[in-house]
Amino acid sequence: MVLRRLVGLTALAAGPLVVLTLFFLLPVAGMVGRGFVVDGSFDPVGVLEVLGRPRVARVLGFTLASATAGTVLSLLLGLPSAYVLSRLDLPARRVVRAVLLVPFVLPTIVVGVAFRDVLGEGGPLGFLGWEQGPVAVVLGLAFFNAAVVIRTVGAAWESLDPRPGEAAAALGASPFQVLTTVTWPALRGSVVSAASVVFLFCATSFGVVLTLGGVRWATVETEIYLLTTSLFDLRAAAALSVLQLVVVIALLVLTARFRAPAAPVARRTSAPRRVRLTDAPALAVTALTLAFVALPIVTLVQGSLRVDGAWSLDNYRALTGRGSDRALLVPVTEALASSLRTAVDATWMALSLGLLLAVVVTRRSHSAAERRVRSGLDAVFMLPLGVSAVTLGFGLLVTLDSGPLDLRDSPLLVPIAQALVALPLVVRTLVPVLGGIDDRQRQAAASLGAGAWRTWLTVEVPVVWKPLLAASGFAFAASLGEFGATSFLARDEAPTLPIVIFRLLGHPGEMNYGMALAASVVLAATTSLVMLAVEQLRVPSLGSV
Repeated sequence: MVLRRLVGLTALAAGPLVVLTLFFLLPVAGMVGRGFVVDGSFDPVGVLEVLGRPRVARVLGFTLASATAGTVLSLLLGLPSAYVLSRLDLPARRVVRAVLLVPFVLPTIVVGVAFRDVLGEGGPLGFLGWEQGPVAVVLGLAFFNAAVVIRTVGAAWESLDPRPGEAAAALGASPFQVLTTVTWPALRGSVVSAASVVFLFCATSFGVVLTLGGVRWATVETEIYLLTTSLFDLRAAAALSVLQLVVVIALLVLTARFRAPAAPVARRTSAPRRVRLTDAPALAVTALTLAFVALPIVTLVQGSLRVDGAWSLDNYRALTGRGSDRALLVPVTEALASSLRTAVDATWMALSLGLLLAVVVTRRSHSAAERRVRSGLDAVFMLPLGVSAVTLGFGLLVTLDSGPLDLRDSPLLVPIAQALVALPLVVRTLVPVLGGIDDRQRQAAASLGAGAWRTWLTVEVPVVWKPLLAASGFAFAASLGEFGATSFLARDEAPTLPIVIFRLLGHPGEMNYGMALAASVVLAATTSLVMLAVEQLRVPSLGSV
């Protein structure tokens, strides 16, 4: 019986495993192999030499330092905001929550452009001289990731049973004692999970660091890109890819013990209460966070509407055509259409794989062997979250270049890469929901004569359809803004909008920079609309890695 269940489990996971092997494990191994294999023989000495370079030590140090600082700042801004938005009865609370959550799905290249405009000459904070450098990088990372803390911890805070805290207060505990003895132990798993996810996103951020850090302030992610595209040093790039993977795996193992358990589908939640005087510090931080989020976006929009010191729509008009003095290879309207088509393909691919995998890993295990297999599958499909998108993109380019897998000129190559990048988001949206369904409901349906499909339709579909829509939104938004892998794979005649923005930034001229701002506004508006639609579903996500 156990063997038959293991065979069935393997057969159900066979499709996703084949896809992951062909389009992730094989390309990454091919990329890494180019660094370790020289003239057909294994040669790790050169890789060790790369890791001993002074610049590599500086890059690794800046990666860890900036990720740590970005995580701390995200927590300092996100935790008070999560409390205010989940526990207090405020006017326009849903609108404020939606605004604070928008940055997470903004493309990283847009966030970088927005902060360059804020911190650059003529920007509202230009007098600080932080246009490029470590401070700009950390601010950009916190802007991008505070939403993860707000969403993850806020969802957990909103679902806490208020009775233990009320009982502690009735026994004479001060608000601080209630926080430290009742609330914090209940929230610790969610906070650690959120912090680990934020640290991972900060350490592997590409567009923000490339735009705000440049060559001097490089992280492991951007250094891999520079080594691959500018210096063609594949051995060094491979060595850094392995180093990044080791650090990410160590982080996942370290935080696994603190992971918050999957919440049941139905939980007692407390109604928001009226604001008290003691809530003033949290409200002040929330207002600061709202200003921190709004300032780059407002400055970006304002900059896109200014030409030669006057208000104008010329930057937007220029997006529809080409010119000898512009960096556009195609009109931005075509690039946006290409991005939308690619995102649709990437979304259905990620949903198909993610839903099947979520079903596999959340079914009840009847033996220790089956439990280990399910846990192993869950871990394997989280690997794309910890591998450089640059490594994946270049690996796909150099690996899928011959025989039946020659896809270099296929329009499906970019959606495949983006689907793999979005897959962990889909899985982490669906797994907690499916895992929270009481297995006795499935058993009851089966005892009444329902088959597997009938049980799925009557028990799980009513619960999972909203999270499935939310996962679609996350995957679509992530695909629209994906830049790392796409920068290698997009064809010149069909670039995505993030590629167009980066090319505009790389060409001198006021018109090119104004067009980059305008194109960034277009991309930000598109992803924001998707995020606002997802927020209406109120489905928690990214609670654990």
